[in-house]
Amino acid sequence: MAAYKPRVISLTKKPNQTFGFYLRLEGGEEGHLIRSLEMGGPAERAGMKDGDRILRVNGTFVDERPHSEVVDLVKSSGTSVTFHTLDESSYKRAKAQGVNLSDPASRPVANGVEKHSLKPKLCYLVKSSSGFGFSVRSVNGEEGLFMTEVIPGGVADRAGIKLNDRLVEVNGENVENSTHDVVVGKMRLAGSNIMLLLVNEETDKFYQKKQVKIGSWIATTMYLPHQPRIINMTKGSDGYGFSLKELNQPGHFIRDIERGSPAEKAHLKEMDRLVAVDGREVSSCSHEEVVDKIKLSGNNCSLLVVDKDTDEMYKLGEVSPLLFWEDMKDSNSPPSYTEAVNFSAPVQPSTPVPERKEELRPKLCKLEKTSTGFGFHLNGVQGVYGHYIQKLVKGGAADKAGLEDDDIVVEVNGVNVEQSFHEDVVKIIQGSGNSLEMLVVKRSIYDKLKAKGVPITRQLLGETSYAQVHSADTPEASERETRPKTQTEPERQRNSSVSSSSSEESIDERL
Repeated sequence: MAAYKPRVISLTKKPNQTFGFYLRLEGGEEGHLIRSLEMGGPAERAGMKDGDRILRVNGTFVDERPHSEVVDLVKSSGTSVTFHTLDESSYKRAKAQGVNLSDPASRPVANGVEKHSLKPKLCYLVKSSSGFGFSVRSVNGEEGLFMTEVIPGGVADRAGIKLNDRLVEVNGENVENSTHDVVVGKMRLAGSNIMLLLVNEETDKFYQKKQVKIGSWIATTMYLPHQPRIINMTKGSDGYGFSLKELNQPGHFIRDIERGSPAEKAHLKEMDRLVAVDGREVSSCSHEEVVDKIKLSGNNCSLLVVDKDTDEMYKLGEVSPLLFWEDMKDSNSPPSYTEAVNFSAPVQPSTPVPERKEELRPKLCKLEKTSTGFGFHLNGVQGVYGHYIQKLVKGGAADKAGLEDDDIVVEVNGVNVEQSFHEDVVKIIQGSGNSLEMLVVKRSIYDKLKAKGVPITRQLLGETSYAQVHSADTPEASERETRPKTQTEPERQRNSSVSSSSSEESIDERL
């Protein structure tokens, strides 16, 4: 499959002026198109071409986002904005070949030169019965220790270690000037768990040329098996639904999560340690200072938290989990959680909800429309999740079919929709008539299956065929949940319900 090479284009304009192009959404054409370039304008001077597609705005992948959101991202950038663009022919070819345009591993180009994200890597290994699956070698006349005999499919291989990677740190300690025997001794003393900082030849030369010291503070965390979670919250009036406590160990911990509370919906867990508030580390802050930081966040707050396993792994490498936050910004990858939930004032402690063991399988639900429609709203989530169920009508078709609030929609009428436009999923639902079949999975199960790399298909159903099927008594149905709602541009925003699709064939916005 041919590689694509997006261009990175940065534009700057004067106040009250434009960037010199129109951003269009055209009927029959995929993507957000560059049109009507102003001669001599910032866009033309920077090399934009008619028909180019915008893939990213300031690092945010937008190819699958509604047009109005892309317009808002550009407008909110002020007088400077950075785009990742792809020429028309490459874009259409990539789409036809099924290329994942959001893949951050693909290298963009700026002025014809590839931009590399060169970073050393943190690799966490847990010894198996056959060991770690690698050896360390030193070469006469060369400085450093290198990875060799990396067993395919072994512990080291799965952890991201490659042949000839140079070893920089063992469990947070620099070993670049240590002898072979000393390093091997440190590894043996480490026991069954070990964190290594490594660098490949290309990255090594890059930092040597710049005379920059290599350390874990500039490393990527993408190979680590446990990751912190970024949780974005929007303030509401019903309280946090959790308590923040200091225990007999360093740190600030999440406790007393209420059932059904915003905290539970945001996937906070008992004994999560709070690392940062709005990107600022709070480990050295007092309890009162942390509470003040959350209050000062206004109506929106982002928390970085770690569970016990993640915390212990990062501590082993003597690395702050905040490195994950920085790594996400640099790689333009979506964070673990980006769900917006209510977030306001602390509430009274409550009894923690015990976790129940979940069966890792989806549900296949068949709905028959009633006089009140299918009885649910389809919400779109930016980033990790595509579409999920909300606002179930009690006793309605969806409720009786076994759907639950926050179920992730994987298939609609046999079509996988995880990476589909929200509007396209709406059209599938609208075109299904009075019957609708959906493969859905609980959000918590979705997370676990994705973490294991398991594709979510009907094969996971086993002997289970359908969840309870509800047959409508009245075939005449209200379109309240599925009727499209056309709005004018630029006021048209991404609606959280099924009524968010648009019948417009072309949308044009000058930028």
